[in-house]
Amino acid sequence: MSTSSEPSASFDQDPMRGRLLLLAAALLWSLSGLLVKNDVMQSIPLAERGPVLACYRALFAAASLLPFLRWRQCRVRLAMLPMVASYLLMNLLYVTALTKTTAAAAIFLQYTCTGWAFLVGVLFLGERSDRGGVVALVCAMVGITVIVASDWQGDRLPGNLIALGSGVTFAGVAIMFRVLRGESALWLVFLCNLVGGLGLLPWVLTLDVQLTVAQWCLTAALGVLQLGLPYILFARAVRVVTAQEAALITILEAVLNPIWVALVVGEMAPLATWVGGGCIVVGLVLRYTVFLNRPVPVAARQPT
Repeated sequence: MSTSSEPSASFDQDPMRGRLLLLAAALLWSLSGLLVKNDVMQSIPLAERGPVLACYRALFAAASLLPFLRWRQCRVRLAMLPMVASYLLMNLLYVTALTKTTAAAAIFLQYTCTGWAFLVGVLFLGERSDRGGVVALVCAMVGITVIVASDWQGDRLPGNLIALGSGVTFAGVAIMFRVLRGESALWLVFLCNLVGGLGLLPWVLTLDVQLTVAQWCLTAALGVLQLGLPYILFARAVRVVTAQEAALITILEAVLNPIWVALVVGEMAPLATWVGGGCIVVGLVLRYTVFLNRPVPVAARQPT
């Protein structure tokens, strides 16, 4: 998420290695559905599962990022308040959505954040409109309509609406990262997870939930392997790979997430969810290829 394109002296400057790092990051990011929807996690009461996993996931992620911080680059600014608030809500809503709807709907609807961020940037931040942003927004709207309307009276509707909310709050995180692009990206991600976890902790401690050893291990994996480590890989990769290529490769997360859940857990999303999700993904691909007419911020992909 840093706008710098200068690789560190110790980093292999081969773009192919950068692409492999991005692929690894996308693969790890795509494990969220699998880590939440497996049989071990299903024994956590449904009402408490979302906040408990969101809280400890964020704290484990912050702990995994702590050794990589450069404290001289870390400072606190007032603009970081809406950033961490948006992240807290996004994390809570996304993990909760995973417990209430299909992994496919949860991740596809969260990826509508690109369209929301574009809309807010044009309407409120004075950013110039471009065809790519319009295409992404229109495709997102079509995808949302297909996914939500197809299950309007079904059991998954609340989860779909929560997932849509995670996309809106995710856009808030992306916008604030653009506002704070002069700050250390690693520091911002660490701060988001630290405050996001600590902010939920008082609530979580009031819940009558005792995690087993296996559940603690999977929750740690959700924070460290699915969130912390892939961000480190992503941050290193974007030093030698163009921002639009990074954005395109990491879109694989949205496709792979429901596939892992289908193969391992056996959850099959409705056809309408895949059609709507396909619209959203196609809009993003077009945004970063055919309609790319200006530099894409490296912050195009935030950790989820």
